[in-house]
Amino acid sequence: MKPGQHVLVSLRRMIASGELGDGERIAEIATAEALGVSRMPVRTALRVLEHEGLVVRLGARGYAARAPSSTQIDGAIDVRGVLEGLAARTLAARALSAADDIAFAHCLERGDAIFAKGHLVNDDLEAFHDYNLQFHELLIRGSGNPAIEVALARNNHLPFASAAALALDWQDAAGEYRHLLAAHEQHRAVVAAIRSGQPEDAERIMRVHARAAVGSSSIFKRAML
Repeated sequence: MKPGQHVLVSLRRMIASGELGDGERIAEIATAEALGVSRMPVRTALRVLEHEGLVVRLGARGYAARAPSSTQIDGAIDVRGVLEGLAARTLAARALSAADDIAFAHCLERGDAIFAKGHLVNDDLEAFHDYNLQFHELLIRGSGNPAIEVALARNNHLPFASAAALALDWQDAAGEYRHLLAAHEQHRAVVAAIRSGQPEDAERIMRVHARAAVGSSSIFKRAML
């Protein structure tokens, strides 16, 4: 796992689980030492997390955690589900182009390769992040509706709204394997619905898929108790 991705996922997990409390200052040096990285990936990760609404800048004092409420997370996820569901419905309502069909097939093969061995290793996080982003980008671009992409870009500023905002618990590797495998299987299911021309099913699966991002993770389950 690359240092930047390691820091991002770790800090998201700490904020989502409550390990980093709302308003708690995140010190660059201490965080870098705790995660075994240099200060640069920590600094970069904090800028990304500020964009996602998970930290707030304290001026010269650095950053502090900004713990989202369950209502904020639920609202952002629901909006993402509506937008991605619309993209899936639009794609399913018309014939999938040969180029898009091939692109989805190759993308899903990348996902198959991640889960083929039956467990996760560190490098799988980077691989899943890239595969997952590619899938969602293919879906949005394939819809042919630029307004969906614009609306999603705005929504991605909200906590855990983006498909890229992974927050995994490596202490529960088996549980996270099941969580990510379920997401991959939903990718396959929505592509099958699109290929068979079933707009309602494609939209429904994508809405469920958005909700599963937080509904299946042990991190969010603990945080929402």
